[in-house]
Amino acid sequence: MWIGVLCGLLAGAVWGLVFVVPELLAGFSALELAVGRYLAYGAMAFVLLLPRLTSLLASLAGPDYLALLRHALAGNLVYYMLLATGVKYAGVAPTSLIVGMLPVLVTLLGRKDHGAVPLRRLALPLLLVGAGIACINVDSFLHAGPSRSAGEIAFGLACAAGALLCWSWYALDNARYLKRNPQFSSTQWSALYGLATGVVALPLGLLAWAWPLADGAAGPGRDLALFWTCNALLALGASVIGNGLWNVASRRVPVTLSGQLILFETLFALLYGFLHRGYGPRPLEVAAVALLVAGVTWSVRAHAPGREARQAPRGPEPAAGADLAVAPARSQA
Repeated sequence: MWIGVLCGLLAGAVWGLVFVVPELLAGFSALELAVGRYLAYGAMAFVLLLPRLTSLLASLAGPDYLALLRHALAGNLVYYMLLATGVKYAGVAPTSLIVGMLPVLVTLLGRKDHGAVPLRRLALPLLLVGAGIACINVDSFLHAGPSRSAGEIAFGLACAAGALLCWSWYALDNARYLKRNPQFSSTQWSALYGLATGVVALPLGLLAWAWPLADGAAGPGRDLALFWTCNALLALGASVIGNGLWNVASRRVPVTLSGQLILFETLFALLYGFLHRGYGPRPLEVAAVALLVAGVTWSVRAHAPGREARQAPRGPEPAAGADLAVAPARSQA
């Protein structure tokens, strides 16, 4: 099990970089950041798929292409555009903490898929999460500074919430689709998903780079060498290596523990953000981290297999599937 925990930690370490790159590439738009990253990921997926690409494409039907299209948009391109915009206007800490609510939101949205969990069991952990979000929002507005207005911060927080909703919807839709289509292995579907994202990114790339040229906006901080280096590293580290590490972790630890391992992504994102800005967390940020970690962990433990049976030893047995899978396999995202 400890190998699985280590792999989960390492996956979180590379996924945390996703929140810092938008700060390093502040001269580029969110669309450019998303397109650059997923063009690189699509190219890598194409190389990995090449030996069996023909047979895989032959196995796809119309609904499969539509699923790949909506997952490429919701799970990668639109999600990352919203995340990058959240980082730009609200900062790394607020964005990473809001997106760090993924285990809780996926749990709530997927309750009926896996067996009902009484909301009263989630009331207190959700209260902690809400308090953590309140802390990080108050801190953001108190330390807006001259470079960010209150309106910009509010817009960034809204985009971070949009990224959270976008990826949560993708996680559920993807899981449901794979259950209905067992002919695809997780590895095959993940590779096709990466390739589909790269294909969708191509026309968006033409728009992303034609727009600044049309406006004559070369702009400061638009270092193309740094842009492609960062996006290639993200594609390789977060999308290829990170996913592989997460798959190992998912196979070696219980699903309820894997839900808690997702928190490593949030914690590493915060660490990188503090290192980038050159000073440590403020008191409200410390409180937000503690409250969110406690709330998410408590929520995950509330879905531990057999918990209902332990709490109510007499009476009807819990319905099959009550062991909620709160940590669907990520494809970062």
